[in-house]
Amino acid sequence: MEKVIHELRELIAASVLLLKDIPESDFSSKPVSHRWSKKEIMGHLIDSAQNNLRRFIVSQYESTPPHIIYQQEFWVSANQYQKMKTSDVIELWRLTNAQIISVLSSMPPEKQEFLCQTNEPKTLHWLAVDYLRHTRHHLSQVVSIGLNR
Repeated sequence: MEKVIHELRELIAASVLLLKDIPESDFSSKPVSHRWSKKEIMGHLIDSAQNNLRRFIVSQYESTPPHIIYQQEFWVSANQYQKMKTSDVIELWRLTNAQIISVLSSMPPEKQEFLCQTNEPKTLHWLAVDYLRHTRHHLSQVVSIGLNR
């Protein structure tokens, strides 16, 4: 888990600097009406972070693996990221990830093997690794540096 925490911390710090340099017009532009803007992609990453934060916490104390899934299109629409200030979207994403790092850092090693139901049961360690992969994937759609590993 230490590797995931370290890589997530570095990824967030480097990305925030790059995200702040994107002009508002580029951040909010929708290439096609039914596709997400960069701002909405970041909103999706906020939603993913919030849902994964819940998974990382709830799965540590529930006796039965919790079933935590979310409808990504609905979440992005309901949260109205396109109407938010870009700086608020970036800051909310940064702060939510800082909280994930805090939770993962304090998670006892034996709890990393606890399960959470998404589409199928996965360990919290597996979910943390997948969360990092998912975050890199979507960030590469917004900023272009070597974020994918």
